[in-house]
Amino acid sequence: MKKTLVGLLCALFVLLYANAFAQESKNQFDPKKLQLNYEVTDGKYQDKPQTLAVLTLTNNGNVPLPASGWTLYFHSFPALKPIAENAPVKVEHVNGDLRYLVPTDAFKELAPGASQRIELLSGGQVVNDSRTPHGFYLVWDNDKSKGYATAPISVKKPDQPWVDWVQAKDIYAQNKVITDIPEEKLTKVFPTPAVYHETGQPFTMTATVPIVTDAAFLREADLLADHFGTVFGKKPVISMLGTGKAIRLQQKKGMGPEAYELQVSPQEVVIAASTPAGAFYGTQSLKTLIPAAALAKNQTSVSLPGVRVSDAPRFGHRAFMMDVSRNFQSKEQVLKVLDMMALYKLNVLHFHLNDDEGWRLEIPGLPELTEVGGKRGHTLDEKNHLQPSLGSGPDANKTSGSGHYTKADYIEILKYATERHIKVIPEIETPGHARAAIKSMDARYARLMQEGKPEEAKRYLLRDLEDQSVYRSVQNWNDNVINVALPSTYTFLEKVVDEILAMYQEAGAPIQTIHMGGDEVPNGVWEKSPAVNALMAANPTIKGKYDLWDYYFGKVNDMLNARKLYLSGWEEIGLTRVEQNGKKVYVPNQDFKGKNFHVDVWNNLWGAEDLAYRMANAGYKVVLTNASNLYLDLTYQKAYEEPGLYWAGYLDLDKPFYFIPFDYMKNQKVDTNNDPINPAVVYKGKERLTAFGRSNIVGLQAPLWSEMIKTPERLEYMLLPKLLGLAERAWAPDPAWATEPNAAKGEAAYNQAWSAFVNVLGKRELPRLSHYAGGFQYRIPTAGAVVENGRVLANVQLPGFTIRYTTDGTEPGEKSPVYTGPISDKGEIKLKVFSPTGRSGRVVTVVNKAS
Repeated sequence: MKKTLVGLLCALFVLLYANAFAQESKNQFDPKKLQLNYEVTDGKYQDKPQTLAVLTLTNNGNVPLPASGWTLYFHSFPALKPIAENAPVKVEHVNGDLRYLVPTDAFKELAPGASQRIELLSGGQVVNDSRTPHGFYLVWDNDKSKGYATAPISVKKPDQPWVDWVQAKDIYAQNKVITDIPEEKLTKVFPTPAVYHETGQPFTMTATVPIVTDAAFLREADLLADHFGTVFGKKPVISMLGTGKAIRLQQKKGMGPEAYELQVSPQEVVIAASTPAGAFYGTQSLKTLIPAAALAKNQTSVSLPGVRVSDAPRFGHRAFMMDVSRNFQSKEQVLKVLDMMALYKLNVLHFHLNDDEGWRLEIPGLPELTEVGGKRGHTLDEKNHLQPSLGSGPDANKTSGSGHYTKADYIEILKYATERHIKVIPEIETPGHARAAIKSMDARYARLMQEGKPEEAKRYLLRDLEDQSVYRSVQNWNDNVINVALPSTYTFLEKVVDEILAMYQEAGAPIQTIHMGGDEVPNGVWEKSPAVNALMAANPTIKGKYDLWDYYFGKVNDMLNARKLYLSGWEEIGLTRVEQNGKKVYVPNQDFKGKNFHVDVWNNLWGAEDLAYRMANAGYKVVLTNASNLYLDLTYQKAYEEPGLYWAGYLDLDKPFYFIPFDYMKNQKVDTNNDPINPAVVYKGKERLTAFGRSNIVGLQAPLWSEMIKTPERLEYMLLPKLLGLAERAWAPDPAWATEPNAAKGEAAYNQAWSAFVNVLGKRELPRLSHYAGGFQYRIPTAGAVVENGRVLANVQLPGFTIRYTTDGTEPGEKSPVYTGPISDKGEIKLKVFSPTGRSGRVVTVVNKAS
């Protein structure tokens, strides 16, 4: 009886509580009903480089948005401020790109259906929506621990011409130099091999043709068989002995470490190499001989063109840098990228695993690194996860800002890469860009202090608890730099490095270096740190920030050397600041120049155009990572609809392709605003590469920073086809146009090479990538178009892709007319480029006025 009564009381309580909650929910405003609209109204406000915009809040719900009692968080770079003196809101900065607006006394209750306009001013000009505030979520004052996402913000494209956005006629002019080359005349191996001949005698491959391999190349043979299995639906047999028709992998002494020979004749395909890496690249070239259409569905046979190839790479370091710290990508996506890298003979994955916004690798013994540093969401204290960044939203479990690789994941990635002859260089970004690590170790400290373990709590602490230094990083953080004076900093680094090395050992993966970052440490750090003051008191030679820099990287270098590793980092690890002609300038640090530091030099702008050459000439090993030509996260074009950043300019497919590694200043064509330049004038007096410096250029690298990359589709869009320009430049021999002294002849040779390159991509490699490794969502170019003599002329960057058009104002589709020649129709002509598989790019509109 007593149990029955208790049960009834409990049921009544639940019913009453549920009813009260439902009533409360019914009467409380639903944040998802808050519609936000953003429109730039003046991109050159007061004739200055600043932007005036209107943010409109509209209540699409059934209950009012209160006049107070809430805060609206959002992400924006740069800062925004209300322009009106009696504005309805005020805007405050939290940290990084996170800001919030709160209602002032001027804000009135927003009734259902009502709107509130807010004029906001920001510095700089808007070229695309990368500067649009985003990631809005609402927090109620009565429970500040929870955030609720609003409706997605709606952004209206500006209609004022304060930016010289790229026009269809500009694209048409760029494409005019491209010649359509018949596919049978194209080189069938990509990247372009050193020696290539076609014999006209093809080899017919079927699933019954065996792969006969020397024992040294069994793994390479198995991967090749796997690929043929996707073509035929059945994997060819692999054997170590056999006569007759076959694909043969043969070991041949005396060839280079990545060199190979490939001969395709009617009776056999022979790949010869001295090393497994060379044999592997021979198999990758063989794969590019397979017609792209053969990957669309299972085949009974494929015809491989008869060729003789003798090939080796130009550079030994051919790298793609993948940033998974700002926004995370799954293990499966990393494996897919590795497949694509291997196909195009890229052999280094520079893995950017931590930054201010995230720590992505499990480190046994330091669970907070991923439990706290691997997640982002709304928080008051960051004890359980980091604050939102880059529009990641309030929910730590539903965002591209959260995620990490377990130890098992990373070992799987390492094994996968090693099988494909790709070295994975892990980057542990320090001492700046380290906020995720710092906050994680703060959480560890708090936990262990609560457990009464003060000594253990301090063991891996990365900041001086008494530090009063004031600074602000380029990305607007005020707490993202590790304190280099703390012994616990080096204990932490040793722990992380040793755990990473254990993963490589378990995976059987090679590792020669760890990238330790060194990028963008702001002024003001360490100036008011008691730990730093104590270190300087004990070491009179340490007098300031730059001496501390040398102290830090000297210790890090010693730590890595003790583990038989060399130090890699961004250029700053090898720079120091001195006074020249009354100005503070950065110069190569003489203390480190002979210590095998490998530096990724990104800055070739703003007076540092020759920095990579100066560092190479000084004795540093340099990986050319030039922002102007190789930063894949830069937007393709100066078009509002194109995603990406543009602080270092605009990076279309041609920028990596026309990069000249040993004389890159010779062929720079535009500045960061896309305005033409005269290299002879702009680079006058800059240091050129010496013969000694040339020996220190070890390779090329294209990074893809992920601030704006929240999905695999966006990653692939920004990655491809641009990365193929890097692949060509890193592998293929030095092109004739790069060294041609006669400008006119050099330009003609370049245009011919550019035409061949885009024809190969448009007719062979991008159609292949539509299916390869599950298919890639590469960018489809926009059509070029111009009106001449009353007719619309159009062209495309990638021959082999199709332009379709409409004349009735509708958007072109797969059944719209194909552009085959000038269009005489009058009025509004819409054009769109389609890939061979039917995916399409952006619409271009031109108006052919009636005569």
